[in-house]
Amino acid sequence: MDDRLCRRFFAEPRQTLQRRYEILRAYFLENRSLQQIAEQFGVNYYTVRALVRDFRRADQPPPFLPSRAVDGLPPMLHRLRRKSLRPPIGAV
Repeated sequence: MDDRLCRRFFAEPRQTLQRRYEILRAYFLENRSLQQIAEQFGVNYYTVRALVRDFRRADQPPPFLPSRAVDGLPPMLHRLRRKSLRPPIGAV
């Protein structure tokens, strides 16, 4: 079976959220350098660095996570998920 198009879906993501996910995944799970990731995805080194920085500092879950709490999330993301599910102060 020819899976070239299926592999391209993951190797060359076109949707913004999927590209961000794949960039972060390459950094955190594959331990690849920022420069390698930037070259693969055709973005600037500083763009990748900013995505990693913003993901670490996030005060809300990343947009590619489901809207409900998910078992197995790291404690930081559970805290962020709970925080994002709270109604705004003063909300009825």
